[in-house]
Amino acid sequence: MHKTGSCLCGAVTYEIKNAPKEVGACHCGMCRKWSGGIFIGVACTSDQVTFQGEENITVYTSSPWAERGFCKKCGSSLFYRVTAPGPNQGDLHIGFGTIDDQSGMTVTEEIFIDRKPDAYSLAGDTRKMTEAQMFELFAAPGEAAP
Repeated sequence: MHKTGSCLCGAVTYEIKNAPKEVGACHCGMCRKWSGGIFIGVACTSDQVTFQGEENITVYTSSPWAERGFCKKCGSSLFYRVTAPGPNQGDLHIGFGTIDDQSGMTVTEEIFIDRKPDAYSLAGDTRKMTEAQMFELFAAPGEAAP
């Protein structure tokens, strides 16, 4: 499945080759502040995504393990990128709302479920992981989770 997308003003556009049909939702406090609500993202490798207008992307280092990219002209949240060393380094989570045609895609996973505010919930049956489970997943072998 091939998908295209852009920021609000169109200064940044992108293409995703072989876009996954499964989409994830993050309820952590950083994602909620960054996106203005729940962050829904499409997990991709850097090889799958091609950006045009990259000079209009600003990157903010939001934690020791990741950064967030947004359009410096309109402020649209574009992606979350893993920067920590390991097998996920460089992986992107493209903002679902920036995809032009979202058909054929379904939210199947929710992370930081224990941080989700009571004000909303997603319909359907999703895989759910807590904050502790997520940090354990990304902890280096022999190290404690952050």
